[in-house]
Amino acid sequence: MKTELKQIPISDIVNGFQYSELHAKGLYGLSGTLTIQPEYQRNYVYKEGNREVAVIDSLLKGYPLGLVYFVDSAASYNDGAEHLEVLDGQQRITSIGRFCTGKFAVKVDGRERYFNSLPPEEKSLITDAKMLVYVCEGTESEIKAWFKTINTVGVSLTDQELRNAAYSGPFVTAAKAEFSNTKNSLQQKWSNFVKGDPTRQEVLEVALEWTSNSQGQTIDEYMAAHRHDTNITALKDYYTTVIEWVETVFDGRTDREMRGLPWADLYEEYGQKAYDSTKMSSLVEDLMASPHVTRKKGVYEYVLSGEKKPELIVIRVFESSDIRTAYAKQTKEAKAKGVSNCPTCAGLENVNKTRIYKPSEMDADHVTAWSKGGQSNLNNLEMLCSVHNRAKGNR
Repeated sequence: MKTELKQIPISDIVNGFQYSELHAKGLYGLSGTLTIQPEYQRNYVYKEGNREVAVIDSLLKGYPLGLVYFVDSAASYNDGAEHLEVLDGQQRITSIGRFCTGKFAVKVDGRERYFNSLPPEEKSLITDAKMLVYVCEGTESEIKAWFKTINTVGVSLTDQELRNAAYSGPFVTAAKAEFSNTKNSLQQKWSNFVKGDPTRQEVLEVALEWTSNSQGQTIDEYMAAHRHDTNITALKDYYTTVIEWVETVFDGRTDREMRGLPWADLYEEYGQKAYDSTKMSSLVEDLMASPHVTRKKGVYEYVLSGEKKPELIVIRVFESSDIRTAYAKQTKEAKAKGVSNCPTCAGLENVNKTRIYKPSEMDADHVTAWSKGGQSNLNNLEMLCSVHNRAKGNR
């Protein structure tokens, strides 16, 4: 890959700067010849945590901003004109462009100042500063390999941001417009069930994971297969189907515990079953309020399974002191009667009718099942031999 080091004044770089609030990204600079955020780049994130302010502060103090990398992409256009793309440095360039076009202010001598309100000498500290730019020329694979290499430091790229770089094209463009767009009104609805930052491609990653898994593929395999597709209908349809299934089955619940659950996996397992949504919501409500349920996130799959997987919700166990007390009481009474200290065994006519079990051979059991309102306390505790406790189940 060929490289050439240049010094380009910031005034030239921000000339013709355009920024899209809708897609949260810088579009063009250098009088329209520089594409600031090609599809393999992440969205603009310096707006968070005032990092864009720090960029401007550095310029006003005369600090260097570090190397920036452009790609000479003229060969892709074949129109004889100059075409460049930002390979690394788009966050810094977008921050400077946004400031110079009045998108945010910085504090100077304790006062909030926009670019236009700065005195001429301070404006010059920004516009006259020169960026050290390596202009690179090479094949697509060389450029993307270099992009991945130079982004191993600083704010690490997410896995999905790296995939977007590897499989850039019309499919990624359309997918980002839908799932990475913070202005999309559906993001609020999705956030009830999906955990992730759209600008870091985390919502898109969930959509791709759900859809690719449903087809027996990895995300990479799915993106490679659809890289040149001009629409994302299948991706959007499957994602929407899962979300709407959750809303329907649980009667519109949006509990915070629902966020980030593997809903597509649950849809694949339970999506063809019929449920009474009112009853499902009521069951969830009761279980969420129960002091015996210690793993609230497991409640949803538990009720989807027909309450057949109690290990999902980790039922609160009895106190050790209560177990010892119940064992001692039952054993004393059983010995006095000449029967087993397991009440079930004592009622049978076999060799265990008079057997006295050791503590390690018995389990603490709810007299009234916890799912039927029974409490996990001494008054509702009965010791059963392990065999009969397992046989009793949730009766």
